[in-house]
Amino acid sequence: MSDLGWTRGVEWLAAAAPDPRACKRDWDRGEGVALLEAGRFWDVLSVPDQLGLLALDLLWRPTLPLPGPTLVDIAAHRVGFFLPPDPDSKWIGAGLRNAGRGAWVAVPPPYRSTRCLEWLVPPDGTGALHSPTTLELALRQANSSLTVPAPLCGT
Repeated sequence: MSDLGWTRGVEWLAAAAPDPRACKRDWDRGEGVALLEAGRFWDVLSVPDQLGLLALDLLWRPTLPLPGPTLVDIAAHRVGFFLPPDPDSKWIGAGLRNAGRGAWVAVPPPYRSTRCLEWLVPPDGTGALHSPTTLELALRQANSSLTVPAPLCGT
């Protein structure tokens, strides 16, 4: 990503902070992680890492738009997909957590990893997000590939 892309990504993310200037300063020094409010510009669907990594791999198809911002928390073994805000969202499934209005998300700057948080797909500043429908299909397909049939017992 070019310097202009990083700059736009920083501006786009920082806009979700109560004080965007302070957010950018914190990213440049200190811990390098900002707590940003979900539900205004984006929601984050957090899924177990195996499921999320498989789904993201399925989203990298030439027939699909480029995947939206995607964050991995290595310590928590979670992948977060940034989606359009939807107060009526009803994501249901084992291990799925939706961060919407009223939730806060720890986010590193788009230009570097911080502690256990890394961007798999950093925001480019255009506001592009994952399509909920496309993501749901990828998660369903990934989930079916994670299912391991029980071994048959001989009689």
